[in-house]
Amino acid sequence: MLITQIHRFLTAPSTEKNRPSSRFSIAFWFCLSLCFAVGYISIGLRQAFSSEYVVGDNAREYVSWMYRYSNPGLFPHDLIADYFQSVTPIGYGAFYQAMSGWGVDPVLLGKLLPMVVGLITTSYGFAVCMQILPVPLAAFLATLLLNQSICLHDDLFSACPRDFNYPLFLAFLYYLLRRSLLGVLLAIALQSLVYPLLAFIDCGILLLRLWDWQGGQLQFSRDKRDYLFCGTSLCVAFVAILPYAIQSSTFGPTITAAIARTIPEYLSGGRVSYFNLNPVSFWLDGRDSGILALLSPPQLFIGLLLPIILVYKSRFPLTKQVTNRIKILPQIVLASIGMFFIAHAVAFRLHWPSRYTHHTFKIVFALAAGMALTLILDAAFHWLEQSPKSRQRERQFLTLGTASLVGAVLILYPSCLKVFPKTPYVVGGVPGLYQFLQQQPQDSLVASLAGEANNIPVFAQRSTLVGSEYALPFHTKYYAQFRQRAIDLINAQYSQDLNQVIGFMRKYGVKFWLLERTAFKPEYIADNKWIKQYQPAANTAIAKLQHLGVPVLSKLMKSCAVFETESLALLKAECIEEGKLPNS
Repeated sequence: MLITQIHRFLTAPSTEKNRPSSRFSIAFWFCLSLCFAVGYISIGLRQAFSSEYVVGDNAREYVSWMYRYSNPGLFPHDLIADYFQSVTPIGYGAFYQAMSGWGVDPVLLGKLLPMVVGLITTSYGFAVCMQILPVPLAAFLATLLLNQSICLHDDLFSACPRDFNYPLFLAFLYYLLRRSLLGVLLAIALQSLVYPLLAFIDCGILLLRLWDWQGGQLQFSRDKRDYLFCGTSLCVAFVAILPYAIQSSTFGPTITAAIARTIPEYLSGGRVSYFNLNPVSFWLDGRDSGILALLSPPQLFIGLLLPIILVYKSRFPLTKQVTNRIKILPQIVLASIGMFFIAHAVAFRLHWPSRYTHHTFKIVFALAAGMALTLILDAAFHWLEQSPKSRQRERQFLTLGTASLVGAVLILYPSCLKVFPKTPYVVGGVPGLYQFLQQQPQDSLVASLAGEANNIPVFAQRSTLVGSEYALPFHTKYYAQFRQRAIDLINAQYSQDLNQVIGFMRKYGVKFWLLERTAFKPEYIADNKWIKQYQPAANTAIAKLQHLGVPVLSKLMKSCAVFETESLALLKAECIEEGKLPNS
């Protein structure tokens, strides 16, 4: 009797016949799903609010320029700010602009969003699973695995447009399964405005739904709504994506694969490291190129059992509850794979190929794994209930023990990891520098090769000439200017000619020069992969340090410093120009 009750509690489907118990079961498992989501996100947010100067790694690119919304005078004639504003999806920027109008700081908003986005993701994920297999336990397991997977990478805490992938795509799936045209169109419109890449997959899914497999043959769908959904969605996606395509083309075109293979930024150890020398890694798990990029935890691959289970339906009684809507899963996979290979074929016009499988595969595998585990558990209970009385105790111990062990492994898995969730937060290490620069005129431009230059725009709201975080070799017009700036900076920083240094500062309007105290040692350049990308300037600088003596800036570091720490010195450009050296 107890076993039967446990069986019903865990795997009973939610139907109209058992509405009262179904409501309780749905509410219980849904609330439990939300609890785990809140728990995971709360752990990640501890670091976000651990200091005043904390920001997501990639948020430094997308969020720093958004201070223009509250202060239009910031970042005047700033190449970096202009570029990232142009490549920021319109809907994402509009959302931050609206919140800025309410006085919400962009960095603070980026820290608060994971909780909202995570709860919406969990809610829609639970609902989508219930549309395919109306068993609340399956939906709980699916959302549990999905949340664990999201928290293993910077898919939720990055404060970038991709954070919205999961809630928007799951919303699209939910309304598509519910046959809600308005919901589908709204979801596609938001995706096109916030993260356009997913809209291509949506359209691919809708195109695949125009065909149906009937009687062993592939035929056109007879449901007129499929054509209505597809046609209207394609129009909405085109209209919503077009402004972004025009906006981002300001710094285009994108670099071609042929050119990318010739520059160090795309090779192993470069800023992007797209072209891995190992072809297996390139196609399978390359961060930007692999079809299975960042697909973890390993529990997700339990989802591969679902097709096998559906083939042997007679051994898994609960498969009767699997609805015809399950065909959405292979449609997602096919649409994602199709876009993956298209993105490779036209590299890099449709951004990184892995972006078309990374997020959707996580969703598909999580849903499939949650359903597979539930179907197996139900079959195990049936096997136990149908066993002879003489063997019931033995099978009861085996069934309950195995189920408990699997459940414990799934739930406790994050506690076995060294870091969970893996947050991309960066902590600003020089508050005094940010505060000092905030007191300077808004048009102040800082030149620096130091890693701290990446934090100046977001924490001090002042422009930096270059920074490794902003060195994205994707759009040619932008990166050509950026690369030339970096080369000019290296040449000037390690020059023995004061006139060359002054000429550089006047060319770019540099007001301050941030130097690391170890910057004038040859190994400073030799050990810095980012600086080494800019040849021949980097090797020339090393040779100068080894054979031509001390550069000009090194001699002026003490006399022209307006802010100092143990490792950094901020030099004022006016002082450098006045710092005439003997016999100069």
